[in-house]
Amino acid sequence: MADTMTARDRARDRARAGAARAPADGRRLARRRKRRLAVVFVLPALLLLGALVVYPVLFSFGRSLFDADGDRFVGAGNYVAIVQDPATLKAIRNSAIWVVVAPTLLTGLGLMLAVLTEKVRWATAFKLVLFLPMAVSFLAAGIIFRLAYEQDPDRGVLNAAVVGVHDSFGDAAAYPTARAREGQGLTGSAGGPYSTEGTVRPGRSVSLGLIGVAPDAVPAAAKAAAAAAPATDGIGGVVYLDFAPGGAGVPGRIDAGENGLPGMTVEAVRDGRVAASTVSADDGSFRLTGLADGDYTVRLPAANFAAPYQGVNWLGPALVTPAIIGAYLWVWTGFAMVLIGAGLAAIPRDALEAARMDGASEGQIFRKITVPLLSPVLTVVFVTLVINVMKVFDLVYIIAPGPVQEEANVLATRMWLVSFGGGNDQGLGSALSVVLLLLVVPAMVFNIRRFRRSGA
Repeated sequence: MADTMTARDRARDRARAGAARAPADGRRLARRRKRRLAVVFVLPALLLLGALVVYPVLFSFGRSLFDADGDRFVGAGNYVAIVQDPATLKAIRNSAIWVVVAPTLLTGLGLMLAVLTEKVRWATAFKLVLFLPMAVSFLAAGIIFRLAYEQDPDRGVLNAAVVGVHDSFGDAAAYPTARAREGQGLTGSAGGPYSTEGTVRPGRSVSLGLIGVAPDAVPAAAKAAAAAAPATDGIGGVVYLDFAPGGAGVPGRIDAGENGLPGMTVEAVRDGRVAASTVSADDGSFRLTGLADGDYTVRLPAANFAAPYQGVNWLGPALVTPAIIGAYLWVWTGFAMVLIGAGLAAIPRDALEAARMDGASEGQIFRKITVPLLSPVLTVVFVTLVINVMKVFDLVYIIAPGPVQEEANVLATRMWLVSFGGGNDQGLGSALSVVLLLLVVPAMVFNIRRFRRSGA
């Protein structure tokens, strides 16, 4: 009987164990089905990732171990060439400038604008306007800023503004193209100054004829040239355009139809010092008075002939990299502002109100509450911009003119130029691409870990 009960108990226990295993087996089967289904959906993405990312990376690394033609194995020779090539080292230096300056400025601007937009009435419209450049491709943005940075003020909007402000506070040269006619009593080189060949004593007058002034460059107030009568203690004369309409006049003589040149500075010089100075009238006449008896040289100083101010050489060797970074800021400021603004909206308002109730100023709230609470968002924005800056290519290639391209190159443009832009050394170009990848990967890993921690 005992044996029968024992067998019965064992059968019951086996039945219970089987019943307990059935749900577990079902769950395992369900998990397997989910994994298989996930693999089915992920497989196309993995194939694309392998074809477009993994294979090119492996191929580039293998190609970097061969020479320019790809026939001879050189090992680490291309990587050694990177640190020995001055142009490549300059590109690395420029990339370092980009990585330090651009993300820092963008994060700061984004934070400042995100805070300010919370205090304006039309915050949504303001954000939309700042975000609009993100809809513009780098190619279009590069063309826009290439035109804006033109040296010619008639074409470059930035230099037009700079020249306008400069000319508002400083007088422009009266006649930058004027020059003396040879053999007519004036000596000097192009651009001035021009002086009388001989000396002049008080009580005498001189005629200073110039050429090279276009008719439309003569001021509208100019009148027919007429010499001023000298005083007994001074020198009189006239500064005029020694060119009659149709070329009918006699050089060195005031003819009918020849106009005076108003606004021309005239000086009387003795022993290397300016004894008297005046400005010519509308008819070109002038009087230098208060002169002691003696011999003087009448001079037209170089300020009359200085070339007009042409503004800032934005695309010169010294400023080309900051100028391109400025274009990059224009495109990406809206991106930083929107991301930081989203983080700012998630800050608990109770903490801010409590700080205000405790008497904290807005500056203290910003430094000690807002910024610390936003630090995770600021870090993500900064690292994302670092990754993007590492790969910048379009703006540098389009904005930098050919003569200063080498001064503006970053790693991406240098890689392209070495491989396809005339260098035809795909071994060195592949090595540069591998270096660029190795520089970007740590920032990407940091960002991914940051996202995972914030998601957890």
